[in-house]
Amino acid sequence: MTTPAARTTPIAEATGPTEPRAPMELSDLSVMIGGQGGDGTLTVSDLLGRYFRKQGLYVYTSRNVLSRIRGGHADASVRASHDPVAAVKSQVDVLVAFDNEAVEMGRAELENHGFIIYDSTTFHSDLPNSAGFPFATLVGGPLGQPIFKNTAAYGALSVLLGFDVESTRSVIQERFKRRGGEALEKNLKALEIGRHAALEAAGVPNRFSVVSGDAHDQILTTGNQAVALGFVVGGGRFFAGYPITPATEIMEYLQRYLPAFDGVVRQAEDELAAINMVIGASYAGARVMTSTSGPGLSLMTEGIGHAATAEIPIVVADCQRVGPSTGQPTRNEQSDLSHLANLGHGEYPRFIIAPSTPVDCFELTVDALNLAERWRVPVILLLDQALCQNTSTSARFDLSKAHLDRGKRLTPEAVAALQQYKVYELTEDGVSAVAPPGTPGVWSEVTGNEHDEWGHVSVNPANRVRMMKKRMEKMVKARNDLPPSRLFGPPDAKIGFIGFGGTSGPIVEAMQLLHARGVPTRYLQARTCTPSRPTSSNRSCNRSTSPTWSSTTTPDSSPDSSGRPCPGTTPSCGRSSSTMATRSALRRSSPK
Repeated sequence: MTTPAARTTPIAEATGPTEPRAPMELSDLSVMIGGQGGDGTLTVSDLLGRYFRKQGLYVYTSRNVLSRIRGGHADASVRASHDPVAAVKSQVDVLVAFDNEAVEMGRAELENHGFIIYDSTTFHSDLPNSAGFPFATLVGGPLGQPIFKNTAAYGALSVLLGFDVESTRSVIQERFKRRGGEALEKNLKALEIGRHAALEAAGVPNRFSVVSGDAHDQILTTGNQAVALGFVVGGGRFFAGYPITPATEIMEYLQRYLPAFDGVVRQAEDELAAINMVIGASYAGARVMTSTSGPGLSLMTEGIGHAATAEIPIVVADCQRVGPSTGQPTRNEQSDLSHLANLGHGEYPRFIIAPSTPVDCFELTVDALNLAERWRVPVILLLDQALCQNTSTSARFDLSKAHLDRGKRLTPEAVAALQQYKVYELTEDGVSAVAPPGTPGVWSEVTGNEHDEWGHVSVNPANRVRMMKKRMEKMVKARNDLPPSRLFGPPDAKIGFIGFGGTSGPIVEAMQLLHARGVPTRYLQARTCTPSRPTSSNRSCNRSTSPTWSSTTTPDSSPDSSGRPCPGTTPSCGRSSSTMATRSALRRSSPK
């Protein structure tokens, strides 16, 4: 098939067909794919990510879409690097555009050597270093539908970037084999249509070459997927939630994983029902979790306070997005912290812990389940849209590290030996031993009202003081059980950063850039935001070299001069620190 490209003449530095140009080698590249919602930008992003992973590169993807099924501008970025990365790149090496709006929005971010591949079916671009291919037309005839234009664009990209042909095809096979033979065959044909078109365009074939890496044992995953897997491995067996961006994938992944382990996933009619379902299941003895975002969190507030007063352990995964109200559902922001730290009316204990990588998401979800049952409090997993939904290269999760701590749970034999059973018995650490409902010889009242040790409703002032002291002292006595912070950088640095969650990758990369310019910096990555965690040691990291962000070596495991792991202190995460980190670290908000 002859498929001439609509391209600008001349292409910079292009030579004639008898003088093939030497490809530019890229060891840290960024590809942006833009178009309208429904054009398949995320599919191209996924295919590229899979290919780069096969080549052993570290990958980080982000997406910028609207909160709708089709229409409106959407773009995705894929970064691939020989070295570990956890942030988008400031400039783009290749732009793939399915409409002119994508060209106009993305051209400002192009590197000087950047190149544009666009779908010339409906428009033409006069920009230098660009090539247009009528992808929709090329695939619409032989395949009957223009929707395969995204796979054709991936094929053209594979030629531009000098991809290995067999690896390029294997990515298509892995991605579409679950959809059946017809879908797979059509996508393989679309791939070849795109490749053939690009091979015939002067200045396009092998314009770039991409290095290989050594991250072959790594996986590509998201924070949401890691949280879901952590819940399963951590013994979670009941999940209830209501779909909300950007938290919905947690429920979707659990619908896939949990039934095989005799677990239950329920999509509730709203967040009010979801929070009360998990409270009931926890009271009955199950390990539970729900997930939500800002608007849903507002609806869950009373229920979370009920769980804390009744001392019923629950875990809430809060995937933050832009607020207030409906806000911007598909954009990244860390603005729920103040709400969470002061959640609800009245005072009650709660732990807020903040993962920063997929490994963190997996491990801290297990920790959250243990903390909730050990201390019988609500535990909030503080996530954000970028961490939840952006795909990144990660070390494989170490399931052997997961252990279950169900707290003070009474067996029927232990209950039989008791003189009396008090569900809210006053103890030294504030945690009362409990027996699940149905245990022979056990009877108790559970209520959201203030109560005495037996669970009876009480308005006695002296009892109120005792019960408040019992509950609130957990915030002090549990602090050494909570995740420690991490410190990056030399202790004598004059410039410091404070951040948490998805901002950690961009902050560490900014530190590397500053280090290369001779500016030492230090970074405190908070992993416990509430309560404040005490200083575990007066030792500090003696790191004069550039910090690194590796998914295989966590920063708190880097040794100081004594060879021991470097501890950190975790202050409460204030609004100012999280806002500062968010604004300075992220180049562009990521989508839903």
